[in-house]
Amino acid sequence: MNKTFYKDRKNTHSRKWDGCKERFGTEDLLPLWIADMDFEAPECVKKALKKYVDFGVFGYHIPPQEYYDAFIDWEKTYHNYQVEQEWIRFAPGVVPAINWLLHILSKEDDGILILTPVYYPFQEAAANNGRRLVECPLKRTADSYEIDFEDFEDKIVQNDVKVCIFCSPHNPVGRVWKADEITNVLDICRRHGVYVLSDEIHQDIIMSGYTQITAAALGDYDDILITLTAATKTFNLAACQNSILVIPDKELRRLYDEYLIRLRITVGNSFGYVAVQSAYEGGKEWLKEVLEIIEDNYWYIKRRLEEALPEVWIPELQGTYLMWIDLGKYILSHEMEYVIQERCGLAVDYGAWFGGDEHNGCLRINLATKKENIQLAADRIIRALKSEESISEHE
Repeated sequence: MNKTFYKDRKNTHSRKWDGCKERFGTEDLLPLWIADMDFEAPECVKKALKKYVDFGVFGYHIPPQEYYDAFIDWEKTYHNYQVEQEWIRFAPGVVPAINWLLHILSKEDDGILILTPVYYPFQEAAANNGRRLVECPLKRTADSYEIDFEDFEDKIVQNDVKVCIFCSPHNPVGRVWKADEITNVLDICRRHGVYVLSDEIHQDIIMSGYTQITAAALGDYDDILITLTAATKTFNLAACQNSILVIPDKELRRLYDEYLIRLRITVGNSFGYVAVQSAYEGGKEWLKEVLEIIEDNYWYIKRRLEEALPEVWIPELQGTYLMWIDLGKYILSHEMEYVIQERCGLAVDYGAWFGGDEHNGCLRINLATKKENIQLAADRIIRALKSEESISEHE
């Protein structure tokens, strides 16, 4: 990708770059936290939005047929999933949709199961809506994580779970689930009457050698399964607030439609439809370049850290542009924020945010930025952890 596609986002009202003080208490940090990219959107998106802006009338908008066609074609072409237009529903984001669906599919104090460590808004969705959070820890392997299916089923039975929020690919550990793993999840949930919300927003951020499998394409699970996705992560369009739910089951669609009618939210803003349609129509080559940058950044920092810090543990990145790093052999859990922020000058997502005390020595780094930022992060971490100053002096 041409370096001009990288943008200095400081002082542009970027939450990632200009929200550090609010989130971390200081502005003087290199932001590698929240999951958005530091790259310009595809040229096709900029042209489509410019054309719409130049027209100059921004009244009430009807989502065009071409918007639905673009998404349907993308899913069929790149995910082998045939979506019918009548199944498609709108949400301003995957996270709002998950919160709405918990209201629709469960009641207060019902069990909501998540596979930890996992994207922390899943925990917040259960807590904020009066649902009972049930955590099923992933099992750590030599170079990755896997699902403990016996524990998964036991947790469902013992806690009368009603909804499972499934992250595929998994954020933050970077797993791209295999077909048999996804089928196991769905079969267990069907056996016990559990709805599955499959968050597949990172479905297009897949590293070479891996294939993302859409859960809904694996069989007839329509009565329990809702797929949530978006162009948000794929093409860096978070500000456009346009996400998609695929709901093949007629009764589940009815419940969703009735809920949104009560909220008076049935369609999104016109800019989101224009951006998403154009991205799906013409953004594939841009995405290929972005994936090369992400993968190169991953292998660079993985190699640097493992050479300098032999006790670091970095799982294989199979999907997402988010890198999970275990520095627990070098940093005491209660010193993590001091070391990473004060000594390394980095803003990251801390493992503790993702659930489970065993992840307090971990952090999540956003790789979707220019190589120089990744080099700087590696330099700072290595320098801080290999310095003569003992971390224990700050206990």
